[in-house]
Amino acid sequence: MRAALRRASTVRLISGVALSALVIAGCTSSEETAPADATSPTAAIEDIDTDALNGLVEDVAREFQVPGAVVILRTPDGAHTVQYGTGTRDEDVPVDTVDHIRIGSNTKTMTGTVILQLVQEGKIALTDPVSKYRTDVPNGDNITIEQLLDMRSGLFNYTETPQLNEALDDDPQRQWQPDELLELAFANPPYFPPGQGYRYSNTNTVLLGLIAESLDDKPLPQIFQSRLFGPLGLSQTSFPDIVDSSLPAPHPQGYMYGTNMQTLTNPALPEDMQAAAEAGTLAPNDVTDVNPSWGWAAGAAISTANDLVTWVQDLVGGQLLNADLQADRLGSVQPTSADSDAAEYGWGIAKLGPMYGHAGEISGFNSFMGHDPDNNVTLVVWTNLAVAANGQGPATTMARAIIDSIYPS
Repeated sequence: MRAALRRASTVRLISGVALSALVIAGCTSSEETAPADATSPTAAIEDIDTDALNGLVEDVAREFQVPGAVVILRTPDGAHTVQYGTGTRDEDVPVDTVDHIRIGSNTKTMTGTVILQLVQEGKIALTDPVSKYRTDVPNGDNITIEQLLDMRSGLFNYTETPQLNEALDDDPQRQWQPDELLELAFANPPYFPPGQGYRYSNTNTVLLGLIAESLDDKPLPQIFQSRLFGPLGLSQTSFPDIVDSSLPAPHPQGYMYGTNMQTLTNPALPEDMQAAAEAGTLAPNDVTDVNPSWGWAAGAAISTANDLVTWVQDLVGGQLLNADLQADRLGSVQPTSADSDAAEYGWGIAKLGPMYGHAGEISGFNSFMGHDPDNNVTLVVWTNLAVAANGQGPATTMARAIIDSIYPS
């Protein structure tokens, strides 16, 4: 959880919603809106055999002491599935593609999609100031809805506060109201003036969730079900009520090393604890039932690997928005830093190299979903450890390695 929603799991690769930040980040829908200028759709990729994929996943899992991992890779040349390890440490029930997991910041793609649907319906505009909908936002007259979507508002990230992290350690069943999360954020100065930089902040997406509720006049779980999960047939995907800390069966246990406060300023544990984890003398904590309300619209959704394949393909393929708005969404991604390997981020969606999608990290689970619409490649990865003792995200590390093996340099 510590790196969970706090750092840009989608913008660092692989280490969280970001392949060590975003290896993050899908088959293609009939309404393709992403650029399609390659004369040969599969010319840019190389096939990977199941044995090689198994070996890659096993290497990363063993290095990071991962109990269980699931990988689904689909290319025009075939589909591959890897199911490594078990759902519970020291037990023998294997993980499966139908297991339910917390998907963390992948939820942001859902909240962002709902907002864009409302834009499409004329109920809100990307240029609207957030103060039109929430009068309590600092400098809200100068922060637009678009800047909330693309993480350029400058608003402080509430998951970086000691108050939240202490509470997660001391009272993991606490039921957080969205307005409580905003109070934590607004008590801190912004990172920069609106539009003058990029900073991944869960505060942006919590605000968008509240705005969606006010415009659609129903709770966010119902909005997601009626607008997203139902129409796409995502029968194993859900957004829990704030009081609900359970995971539907079947599900693995989720684990993390150390505490949230120990990793508040650095996701890596102290070297002695890292060594103990590697030696097997330090066990991770079972955090499966930590109440995910602290992530809410930014990270509380639940899904399966199978459903995430459908979701990311439809998200990128254009099943949820009209063609023009979908093209604008994919075109909204911008570099998050001057680093050539950095991910790009846009309207509730990220991109690393050829793959659009996102990554997530919360309460013992790390995940990645990505879809390359030009080459029709989809990748979904999850692990039931987040993060590793060294501060990296196991699932995003796996995803990065898989992507590197598919796309020749």
